[in-house]
Amino acid sequence: MVARPPVVVVMGHIDHGKSTLLDYIRKTNIVECEAGGITQCISAYEVMHKDETGTDKKITFLDTPGHEAFSKMRERGAEVADIAVLVVSSEDGVKPQTIEAWKTIVESKIPCIVAINKIDKPGANVEKTKQELAENEIYLENYGGKIPCAEISAKIGTGVDNLLSLILILAEMENFTGNVAEKASGFVIEVNLDSRRGILATLIIKNGSIKKGMTVVVEDSMCSTRIMENFLGRNIGEASFSSPIRIVGFDKMPRVGARFRTFQKKSDAEKYMGGVPSRPASPSLSHQEGESKKTIPIILKADVSGSLEAIEKEIHKMKSDSVEFRIVAKGIGPVSESDIKGIASGEDALVIGFNVAADRSAAETAQKRGIAINFFNIIYKMAEWLEVQMEEKRPKIETMETTGRAKIIRAFSRTKERQILGGKVTEGKIGLNSTVRIMRREFEIGQGKIVNLEKNKTKTSLVEEGSEFGMMIESKTEIAPGDVLESFMITQK
Repeated sequence: MVARPPVVVVMGHIDHGKSTLLDYIRKTNIVECEAGGITQCISAYEVMHKDETGTDKKITFLDTPGHEAFSKMRERGAEVADIAVLVVSSEDGVKPQTIEAWKTIVESKIPCIVAINKIDKPGANVEKTKQELAENEIYLENYGGKIPCAEISAKIGTGVDNLLSLILILAEMENFTGNVAEKASGFVIEVNLDSRRGILATLIIKNGSIKKGMTVVVEDSMCSTRIMENFLGRNIGEASFSSPIRIVGFDKMPRVGARFRTFQKKSDAEKYMGGVPSRPASPSLSHQEGESKKTIPIILKADVSGSLEAIEKEIHKMKSDSVEFRIVAKGIGPVSESDIKGIASGEDALVIGFNVAADRSAAETAQKRGIAINFFNIIYKMAEWLEVQMEEKRPKIETMETTGRAKIIRAFSRTKERQILGGKVTEGKIGLNSTVRIMRREFEIGQGKIVNLEKNKTKTSLVEEGSEFGMMIESKTEIAPGDVLESFMITQK
């Protein structure tokens, strides 16, 4: 057993600077290439930092998404990690996702360091932020608790070395160890589908070592380690604990968050797989109670399984009394021709591609059938669009609103379908060209249209309550004194 590098998860509210912190640590720039500046998939990186003795020590960082739809991915990050860094902005203080991230850390029972970020900003108030943390039962050192704290500016690098040193000190105190001689085991943190290379999975090794020629098993999926890459995408021959690695060529999609094991011989891996129960089918997202609702089918394709999971969660949250979304097909990779062909003609289906494109054949088929393929790379933009779709596609209820009533006092002359009448407005307004219901003793006996309207023998377009008028009405129904005309408008709700 030897000491192993810590795996650190960086958590916190959206826009509080998690990616900027990692960005500074790695001396590269990924924030700009993130859509909308939001991290939308877990990424793992290795960095080196000198400890108190000047020795280079390795730290593995996990970056987790901040948007609330990605809570499952954040939980997974905390399960895999040894230490959590909770990033809080000294400008904005404690936010809802700060609390959510803290709860995840507490449930995972992993040690935590709080990084108070953006201390270089004019609006920074470190003391107020510490006070807010204490009010939410996050007790820092010197504030009634034992949680270490680093005051940092992720943008210009102030205090970042101190944060890394705190991580190494905490790792030493926790005494994380691993056995190099054992076969590697750990967790799947991300899965995606490459059109050329097949199914790729990013793994974090928590114990043991992995070499080329071994076989990796994740529940009911298997892969040989012929192609193994480090976090920079470079081919490697072996790796050990705390390292993030990518393995290419799984026979089926591994479940994200599942444990993996490695075997020297493929026959041993197959034997082990034989004893693994098959994966349960994913639960349907349809609302069973709403059978009378209009159902809008969704075909959903995404770049990685984490995004797929987050989008499903976001769609599941959208509720309406008269309409529901139902994911009828989902998968990782580009929108394909078979996805489009799976839509029945006349079906009100929505096709969504998240961070993926469409095959040429799929685009051509969709165009011929008049099916729109909708592409997104930011989850909240997609959610906003779906809200609009839900409103537009829900069944509309037509309601009749009475805008005015008039009592007929005299009937003057009548031709085939036109009649001249005199009356008085008893309620609301009666307007020229409005359609009216003809009421006799509370029953509707017909309808008509006002084609001429006069008040004090002068043509007018509107007669208000209390006024007498003369009118010409177009109707097949003969109107008599004492009848009531009701003008109305039909609205959709």
